[in-house]
Amino acid sequence: FALGDSTHFSLLTHYVCGSIAAFTNIVVTFPIQKVLFRQQLHGLRAREAVRQLQRDGMRKLYRGLLPPLLQKTTTVAIMFGLYEDFSRVLLDQVPNGSGIPELVTRSFAAALAGTAEAVLTPFERVQTLLQDHRHHVRFHNTAHTFRTLLSEYGVKEFYRGLVPVLIRNGPSNVLFFGLRGPIKEQLPEASSRAGHLVNDFVCGGMLGAALGIMFYPLNVVKSRAQSQVGGAFRPCGEVLMTVWRERGGSVAMLFRGAHLNYHRSLLSWGIINATYELLLSVLILKGS
Repeated sequence: FALGDSTHFSLLTHYVCGSIAAFTNIVVTFPIQKVLFRQQLHGLRAREAVRQLQRDGMRKLYRGLLPPLLQKTTTVAIMFGLYEDFSRVLLDQVPNGSGIPELVTRSFAAALAGTAEAVLTPFERVQTLLQDHRHHVRFHNTAHTFRTLLSEYGVKEFYRGLVPVLIRNGPSNVLFFGLRGPIKEQLPEASSRAGHLVNDFVCGGMLGAALGIMFYPLNVVKSRAQSQVGGAFRPCGEVLMTVWRERGGSVAMLFRGAHLNYHRSLLSWGIINATYELLLSVLILKGS
């Protein structure tokens, strides 16, 4: 049956498929993300970042895994699930003949879903602190970091870096959902499940890589803001200018790590999109 035939089934499928897809992605790509994070935070070359991780040792390679695992499995579930829910609700509210294109309605739904994801910023905040080698002694693990921030600084400290997260999430969701279909239509038509899997991987990967480059400076600003513990909350623009000055006013230095981010995003969003669509098709088949 069609997705719209059962509201509860639709809700369950989109949220569960998104969550499992994110779980698969995080476990595979976490070490790459850790190298990238060191580059964003310190402006290191890839080799230098890898050497830092080697000095930290294998035991700490997956240190900080739990926050992105919890955050990403939830945010991707929200991203896909709320996008479908908001789209359905908004499309139902738009009167026939109103002249409002479906693309506009779906874009608004995507932006709302992206904004809702920002509620989970505390997980990105804790992940940043656990991945930063300067905080290895102070913060022991995920639970300890949450407890320390809450007891010493309060709830507000969890949302340091919220502005760049909000600026990133809404527009990136709009572009992802708006371009996913058109890009797939340009790929060779698939005649098998394996063919669809490849097309979904290519489509998701291309979009993820492009968006990763487009919003890279915002992630640099977010990482820098969230690496601070305590003190004043600095405006997004001020943090960007600090990084810009520290890196000699060089665009190349600001984008240091972007090439690794490109390949990580290509792999990550390829995995997420392909896994999501595969699980969705399997669950729909079982439910039909």
